[in-house]
Amino acid sequence: MIEFEVLGKKDTRSGFGEGLSELGKKNNQVVALCADLTGSLKMDAFQKENPERFFQVGIAEANMIGLAAGMAVGGKIPYTGTFANFSTGRVYDQIRQSVAYSNKNVKICASHAGLTLGEDGATHQILEDIGMMKMLPNMTVIVPADFNQTKQATIAIAEHVGPVYLRFGRPSVPIFVKEDAKFVIGKADKLINGTDVTIVACGHLVWKAIEAAKELEAQGISAEVINMHTIKPFDENAVLDSVAKTRCVVTAEEHMLNGGLGDSVAQLLSRNNPLPQEYIGVNDKFGESGTPDELMKKYGLESENIVEAAKKVIQRKS
Repeated sequence: MIEFEVLGKKDTRSGFGEGLSELGKKNNQVVALCADLTGSLKMDAFQKENPERFFQVGIAEANMIGLAAGMAVGGKIPYTGTFANFSTGRVYDQIRQSVAYSNKNVKICASHAGLTLGEDGATHQILEDIGMMKMLPNMTVIVPADFNQTKQATIAIAEHVGPVYLRFGRPSVPIFVKEDAKFVIGKADKLINGTDVTIVACGHLVWKAIEAAKELEAQGISAEVINMHTIKPFDENAVLDSVAKTRCVVTAEEHMLNGGLGDSVAQLLSRNNPLPQEYIGVNDKFGESGTPDELMKKYGLESENIVEAAKKVIQRKS
């Protein structure tokens, strides 16, 4: 029987804030830059504890990336913070030319990603950022699943030399990753063993995948669940080893189908072991205003959607 200990609920952006604060205490090369959203990014503690290493750049995201690139040249480890839409779409040129192209050690930390930004609406609910970032050479892309894993990832990327895109969100979600778990960039976490279908998820959809696996178990279907917290570099062996057993896969993400996690899995399977795949994600649409729960339901990003996709893909392999 599938059982997961839930350690409460908390927003993943708070995991980033706590991780950054902890880093500030033990690594004096870490600096933080924010584009007028210190409270929203939970960077307050770092600012208070390290005022000489915190830079409030105002609503000037392109300048923030340029400053961070310069600081990296000087040996610092800059963490930039703003909403995911402004962290990527608004400053793509600066990231491409000043960070990725020259492989600078800048950590681009992006909150309020996806539909769960909620009432702020389509202009702020970026759903294409994973694709934009993973297509850049030299860029590492990480989408942690809960508060603890976001904190762990925030700390881990300081040891990684090179540009990183770290994506997290605003809503409170169940905490199920152990506080002392080790975060390894590029190494997926297998959460549940199964034999009938593989479910590969990232971010907020990981818990939905766990819920779906429980429901599938009640229906006599054995689902293997993989938390693919690192989209790039992609843990190919985790997927290939799993589908060698299950012979089918469902991918689940709070992102556009084009360019996201599902796209990475499809490319991998097409080159190595073509098998049936179903996708949970947003299909070529912008978001809209609404509560996070309303939007997740309307756009088909709930555990019940994963259950239906799993049953459909199992039928296809048969």
